[in-house]
Amino acid sequence: MSNKNTSEIKFLVELDENRVPERLFWTAKDGGVELSETKAIMLNVWDNKTKESMRIDLWTKEMMVEEMQHLFYETFRSMADTYLRATNDTKASEAITAFAQQFGKINGVVK
Repeated sequence: MSNKNTSEIKFLVELDENRVPERLFWTAKDGGVELSETKAIMLNVWDNKTKESMRIDLWTKEMMVEEMQHLFYETFRSMADTYLRATNDTKASEAITAFAQQFGKINGVVK
């Protein structure tokens, strides 16, 4: 690692006897988050060597279906925003947003 400034994000996963997540916590001190509890973590990373995305999806036993539906709706919406910022591709971003709206209506997240 270089001498440049760095920032660290940490995840802590408490597992039950079957290695199923019981509690999830995250810390991002630069963002003012210190050991904050959450019910789900979805993390995607791009592997530049293999040109593939890799992901970690974790959720606790306490995560309700309705909460998961909200999480996915909000994730799709934020993906549209991120994609637009990264590519300036308005047409594709609008398609992702339209999909998110349709998904939200199907699941009752959006009226």
